[in-house]
Amino acid sequence: MQKVSQLIQTQQAFNSNSYNNLTPVLKEAINDVMKLVKNDGNLLMNFENAIEKVAEFHNVNKDDIEEYFDDELKEQIEE
Repeated sequence: MQKVSQLIQTQQAFNSNSYNNLTPVLKEAINDVMKLVKNDGNLLMNFENAIEKVAEFHNVNKDDIEEYFDDELKEQIEE
């Protein structure tokens, strides 16, 4: 089973249907989450904080970002 940490480290999120179906603003938000989490020390501890910061910055719903990661992980598992 793939984990969020593996998804972020391999950047598989950018080569998927889930990512391609996002709005341009959500794509930017996902990119920013990936950058923030990847550059900060503890991946799992900072994931939620990154989502909250990015959602506020891009004025998007936090749930939409979380839903994307859920969909992305499901898509990666099905491959």
